[in-house]
Amino acid sequence: MVDIKTFEEYPNISVPRRLRRYVFIWCSKGTVKLAVDENEFTLKQHHVLTITSGQIHYFKTWDKAKGFILEFTLDFFYKNDNDIELTFQNGLFCHFDKNEVIPVANYQTIQQQLELIKKELKKKPYQYLITIHSRIELILVEVNRAKLERGDEIWKPDALFLKFLEAVRANFEHNYTLAQFAAMLDTTEAKLNEQAKLHAGRTAQNVIYGLIASEAKRLLTYRKLSVKEVAYQLGFNDPFYFSNFFKKHTNISPKSYQSMHAYNV
Repeated sequence: MVDIKTFEEYPNISVPRRLRRYVFIWCSKGTVKLAVDENEFTLKQHHVLTITSGQIHYFKTWDKAKGFILEFTLDFFYKNDNDIELTFQNGLFCHFDKNEVIPVANYQTIQQQLELIKKELKKKPYQYLITIHSRIELILVEVNRAKLERGDEIWKPDALFLKFLEAVRANFEHNYTLAQFAAMLDTTEAKLNEQAKLHAGRTAQNVIYGLIASEAKRLLTYRKLSVKEVAYQLGFNDPFYFSNFFKKHTNISPKSYQSMHAYNV
C-alpha cells in the first residue's frame, strides 16, 4: 500500500525489480546512478526521480549516498480524480518512458515530509494513513512547483486518460481492443481518442501500441525469455506477427534488441 526506506535499509537495491507501485526516489546527499528500463539517470543532492508502476529499475552505484525510496500503490493514493491527476501532473510517474531527474530548491519540505512519513509508518498513530496521504500530496506539489520554476510547461492530464493508461498496463496479456478498454472504463472509443490526442498527440490505439512496445522491451531486457515467450505474454498468438509489430514500432527486430540490451547478472 505505502512504504518508505532509506537507501541503506532497502533490500537488494542493486538488483532489477519491478513493482506495481509508484516509486519516488529522493537523494539527500551524494550521487546515485540508476537504471530505469533501458535508460540511466544520475541523481545528486536534492534531486528527485519518479518511476511509474511496472517500470524496471535498480541502483547501479550509490556509494555513500543518502536518501529515501517512497513507494505507494495507486489504490492507496487514489481517493478521487484530483489525486490521480496530481500523481501524473507535469509528467510525474509518466507512462511514456519520460523519466527525468528533477532538482528541488525547496528541499527542506521534501526531506521533512519523507522523515515524517517514515516516523508515522513506524509508530502507526491514529489515522496515520490519512496524514501520510496528505504528506505525499505536499511532496508532489513541491516537485511540480520545482518543475514550473525551471520553466517547464504545465501538463495536467484528465483522470479518464490516466485510467486508460493504467487499464492498458494492467492487461497486456489479454491484448484487449480499444472497444474493450472503452467498455471497461464506461466510456466510448471516440472519447478515448479525444483524450489521447489531447494529452499524447496520437490516437488511443497508438497509445496502446506504444505501451505494448515499451513492455516488450522490458521483457526482452530483463526476463530471459525467448521472442516467442515474450509474444505470448503480450497476447500475440503469432510470434512472427509480434516480431513485425516490434520492428515497426522500434525500428529494430526483437532478437537484435535483446542481443544488445539483455541484462546479465
